[in-house]
Amino acid sequence: MRVSRDTLDRWIRAWRRGGFDALVPAPRQAGLRVPVEVIEMAIALKRENPARTATQVRRILRAQLGWAPGERTLQRHFAELDTDPLIAAQLGAIAAGGPGARAVFGRFEANRPNELWTGDALHGPRVAGRKTYLFAFLDDHSRAIVGHRFGFAEDTVRLAAALRPALASRGVPDGVYVDNGSAFVDAWLLRACAKLGIRLIHSTPGRPQGRGKIERFLCATMRPVASPA
Repeated sequence: MRVSRDTLDRWIRAWRRGGFDALVPAPRQAGLRVPVEVIEMAIALKRENPARTATQVRRILRAQLGWAPGERTLQRHFAELDTDPLIAAQLGAIAAGGPGARAVFGRFEANRPNELWTGDALHGPRVAGRKTYLFAFLDDHSRAIVGHRFGFAEDTVRLAAALRPALASRGVPDGVYVDNGSAFVDAWLLRACAKLGIRLIHSTPGRPQGRGKIERFLCATMRPVASPA
């Protein structure tokens, strides 16, 4: 294959401007590109409740954003979630139990370290008259606390202060399982997980099963500082 001088010059300029990633050909787009943030929000809504249809997710997006991609576009992205074991298990429980049925949950443990981390936040004691919060992330297989941080606010800044050192020292997990607190549904966390290839999984509201390990750790952490009766 022969490459022209103009092509080589264009590649060199692109490499100097953006590194290797700038040399990767951009995929052809048949129409308008859907913003990544919108797709991330749609996937988060689907993971939050796997029984939601593309029509329902589109309705929620339109209510929150004033605009939403078409149902076929959402269905194409949701098709990639069929291999998610947690979503498959939840859909199976829904199908077996029927509407209103109480699902029975067995014991679950990830097969290896860094397959799944569970994150949570706990309202801690008051320090110098100010309320404290503890963010922590636990590896589901090893039970190791991979990251934790106390702070005076329950926001993404303190969440990041706990998560970033964990990623730097423990590596990138396949998935992170969290609740629907404001810090855990923030756009920053959605973007960070998307860029790192982490599956961000939100528990279904009112069904906290699966976070027992991290909640036991948080409760045990607070015992030594609890006020005497």
